[in-house]
Amino acid sequence: MTLSESKDFVVHSSNLKEVRIFSREVFEKINLPQEQKDELVLAIAEAAQNIVKHAYKDVEETKDKMQIKISFKDNQLEIGFFDKGKPVIPENIQHRKLDDIKPGGLGTFFIKQIMDEAVFKKDQKGWVNHLVLTKTI
Repeated sequence: MTLSESKDFVVHSSNLKEVRIFSREVFEKINLPQEQKDELVLAIAEAAQNIVKHAYKDVEETKDKMQIKISFKDNQLEIGFFDKGKPVIPENIQHRKLDDIKPGGLGTFFIKQIMDEAVFKKDQKGWVNHLVLTKTI
């Protein structure tokens, strides 16, 4: 099966529900166990939330959009995130310590547990940040 779908979302926390709905709709087209679909939706939601929270930190109102592209081919799932927020410095990204019990700060931990790879790539299409999550299904 080959699949490629993308959608743009205005960068705002109120749109994270729409990100999850879009992701679920795409994964319904791929024959995956429900638990795996749920994990993948979690990884996408965490990455989208990080864009809102960190790439657009200190930005009160924006009409900027982030794009999410989900592709599936030859048992390879690739999820691309594109935004025009503050440039990411990949070596600065780290989750909090697991023994530090408090809400938040584990999004990147969950992403790394669920996905095979999470890489920031240089993109020539005018986007500032381009995160690619991959997983062999």
